[in-house]
Amino acid sequence: MKIAIGSDHAGYELKEYIKQILKEKKYPFIDVGTDTGTSVDYPDFGIKVAKLVSDGETEKGILICGTGIGMSIVANKVKGIRAALSYDLYTAIQSRKHLDANILVLGGRVTGKGLAEEIVKVWLDTPFEGGRHKGRIEKIEKWEEEYLGKS
Repeated sequence: MKIAIGSDHAGYELKEYIKQILKEKKYPFIDVGTDTGTSVDYPDFGIKVAKLVSDGETEKGILICGTGIGMSIVANKVKGIRAALSYDLYTAIQSRKHLDANILVLGGRVTGKGLAEEIVKVWLDTPFEGGRHKGRIEKIEKWEEEYLGKS
């Protein structure tokens, strides 16, 4: 499974930490930036990751900004993206089991490294349950097709 990862300046330090976890778990990844803690605009990096996932170049994505809210908003503007801001293990698990989230969003200023590591691991390891949840995802996809058209 290939993963796209990106952050703004507020998420840079946590992004670098998460990259080490991905390396240890032998997940290939694409880092779209940012490459420093210098102020940047989060939409630039959120869109890059969301497009890589939406276009099928990566299976999943991880985005990090100060609170995770901005990245969640921008990523969910891209057709086919189900970005989930997770702030504990339960939200990470549920985002995968019930929502088949394809992008994990973290808040670099509100989530410590230890917790972020556990969230990433459980999110990557939790499968989608399907069943009744599949029908709900299909409703979202139908709406996207009807109102957003083909990508």
